[in-house]
Amino acid sequence: MSQGDERGYGGNEPGRTDDAYSTLGGTRQTRTRLPGGDDDGYGRRPARSSRSLIMVVGVVVLLIAAIAFANQGGGRASDGGNEKKPDAAGAGPTAATGTKPVQGKNGTIASGFAHDEQGAQSAAANYAVALGSADMFEKTKRDGILQATHDPAVVAALQTDMGKAYTPGFLANVGLNEDGSTPNGLTFVSRTIPVGTKVTAQGTDAATVEVWCTGLVGLAGEGSTKPVTATWFTITEKLKWVGDDWKIESSSQAEGPTPVNGDNRASTADDIAGAVQGYGGFTYAR
Repeated sequence: MSQGDERGYGGNEPGRTDDAYSTLGGTRQTRTRLPGGDDDGYGRRPARSSRSLIMVVGVVVLLIAAIAFANQGGGRASDGGNEKKPDAAGAGPTAATGTKPVQGKNGTIASGFAHDEQGAQSAAANYAVALGSADMFEKTKRDGILQATHDPAVVAALQTDMGKAYTPGFLANVGLNEDGSTPNGLTFVSRTIPVGTKVTAQGTDAATVEVWCTGLVGLAGEGSTKPVTATWFTITEKLKWVGDDWKIESSSQAEGPTPVNGDNRASTADDIAGAVQGYGGFTYAR
């Protein structure tokens, strides 16, 4: 399926209503807090890539993917026994802003986001990663991801729709076995990497966040007929404050913005497989 069709897994689903939002001007940028070296001493965990050709009948079909291996690190920075002071005004655009993005995690998915604009952006980025991961191709793991990322009021219907989309035929077209497992000798790659986020609407208990992403999807390994490719897309998530956390009420996906391809030489299938197995993901945050 096309990028928009492949990864747009939400939309206006029956029974859902959208809250009124107040439009915010300007754009916001997402910063990635790397494991270790953060002044707040927070350890970081996993995060996801591009989608395969799937066209969900009815309502939703996945994004892209990337399952991030749990990254933990951290420790409070110090300077001669004194806590390191934050950067002065005018810090570079990659400096992390002040709100701690995550208070905990639900399995491998970050949770406990701040009840504000920064928290909504952090939630949207991390949920995009989880929903584009390779785990979405296995029913039990997929159902768990949907429960962890969505408003409980829409989870049951969403699980049913996803079950109809991930048929044995679809899985075979993606290059997987009919049960969703990966053929011997190959590595299935599905990761989504957020590049930035932008809040387009914000209310007390509701927010709409766009997440600009690049993604990887395909089968790495000798003899693969579905080589790993990269794509660019933007996911729009309508979030609702439910149970002391941000949850997805509905979402959609569109192609791009897509930059011009560089002159990098494509790596071998073994190099790609090794990179996916050897490099973990991040917890994304403002």
